[in-house]
This record gives sequence, structure tokens and C-alpha cells, in this order.
Amino acid sequence: MLNEKLTLNQELDVYPSRIKAKLEIIPRKDPVVYSEWTPESAVTEEQSDFYEQNGYLFLEQFFTEEEITEFQEEARRLQISARTNRTDVIVREPNSDEVRSVFAIHRINAVFQKLSRHPRLMAIVEYILGGQTYIHQSRINYKPGFTGKEFYWHSDFETWHVEDGMPRMRALSCSIALEDNFHYNGPLMVVPGSHKQFVACVGTTPENHFKHSLRKQQYGVPDDGSLTELVKQGGIDTPVGKAGSVVLFDCNIMHGSNSNITPLTRSNVFIVYNSVHNKVQEPFSGQRPRPEFIATRKGL
Repeated sequence: MLNEKLTLNQELDVYPSRIKAKLEIIPRKDPVVYSEWTPESAVTEEQSDFYEQNGYLFLEQFFTEEEITEFQEEARRLQISARTNRTDVIVREPNSDEVRSVFAIHRINAVFQKLSRHPRLMAIVEYILGGQTYIHQSRINYKPGFTGKEFYWHSDFETWHVEDGMPRMRALSCSIALEDNFHYNGPLMVVPGSHKQFVACVGTTPENHFKHSLRKQQYGVPDDGSLTELVKQGGIDTPVGKAGSVVLFDCNIMHGSNSNITPLTRSNVFIVYNSVHNKVQEPFSGQRPRPEFIATRKGL
């Protein structure tokens, strides 16, 4: 049954990954911005063009001090309660009991539920994705001073496609800084322009891969040669700024972050928006879908 399902999905799969012995780079087959810009659009023409060309958009101090204070207080409360919480939505650091992420925050917390539907934010998201969206995934990533571990280079879409069944590149991530981000405390790094090429990875996905990948990803990551080539083409940007700043980035852009060995805590709210016209199907790996707290599919 698994092989039959895998074969069927491969026939429909325009971004095959983790099925060949050799890594491939496939040109993007989907738009980046799904709306035509007008003076009434939620972003400027320059911002729209920048996102199209580079795959991300940085919005300095998007939220007010009052708003970000509320988010910070809730994030700290969740972090404290998560230390003794053994439910699946709590992900811990590799080789440690320290809290790495709290998932499904738009469902379990009223403050972050409201944040996820913020009118100004939604206007930009719906402009880029061309209409109505739903939340594919949400979480808070904690990166405490001295001990916060890295997130290795990857394209989110590669994982969402293979393990969740997201068909096309019509999704984006929103990262909201809960503390000031600097170049040296493990901020988000992106490779501009890499969103226009899909890196098809090697290696068969293990069953229940999410139990390990959320702590440390080993499958669905590019090889050194492909990453080097992408960086030669686009370089590396680190969009950093004050707490309350927002980075919107395309689902397929290559990104990651270093460990935080400074005393300065760095944490962020992370929300993934997917178009209602791009709802997840059966995973293209042919395996069981990841749990609902990682990849929304109920009621879609």
C-alpha cells in the first residue's frame, strides 16, 4: 500500500525530493507574488518587487511597544509552563531538556490567536498569496542566551511538501521578533533569490521523522555543494532589528540560524500562512501525515 501511494504521488509531484540518490536543483514552477500590485495594495511597489526578487520582506518595528510587551509576557509564561509540560506541542533542544519550541500557539493561546489574524499583517499576507489563507503551522522558537541551538539550512517547503503534502509554493512564513535581534545572537539568515530554485534532497524519510527533526533536522537539508552555489549567487542576508519587527519569507527560501552563544536571548513567534487553494494532500513521501499540531489538515 505504501509503495502504491508513493507511486501515485510521484506522478503528481512537480517537486520530487528524497526519492533519488543524487541531489537535484529544480527551477521554481510557481509565482512568488500572487497579486498584481496597485496603489491600493498593502505594500509599496518597491516592497512587492523586493519580495519577488529576494524572497523575503523585512518590516521594521511593525508592532507597537504595547503590543510587543503583551507578546513577550505571554511567551515567557508559555516557556515557564512548558518546562513541566510533557505534551507533544513542546519540543526540547537536542541532548537537553531546555524548551526549544512551543507549537500550535494560535490554538492554545488567546493572545497569539489574535496576533495571527492581525488586520495589517493579514492584508500583506493575502496580497502576497493572492487571497484567503489559513494557518498551516505556528510556534514560538526560544533561543536563550549561551545555550540556544542552531536551526540548520533548509527550505521549509521541501519538508512541508514531502512530509505534509503541500502541493505548490503558495505559502509564506511570518517571523516576529520578541527581543531585539542582532547579527551575533543567532538571528534568521536567508539566501536571497534561493526561493526560485528547489533543492531536491536525498535520503529516504524515516517514519515519524518529526520526532527528531523538530529538535535537529537531518533529512531534507541541502548538501554543502548546493548551498555553496546558492550563496555564491545570492549571498546571505540577516534581517535584524528591534523587538516587534517582522520578517515575511517565502516558503522555499533557503534559511537557517546560528547557535546563540551570547548572553542576549533571542526568541520569535513563527506563523505559517498557506493559501486555501494550496491545501495539504497526502504526504508526497507516501507516509503517514505529521501530527495536527505541526501541520493543519482537519477541517480543510
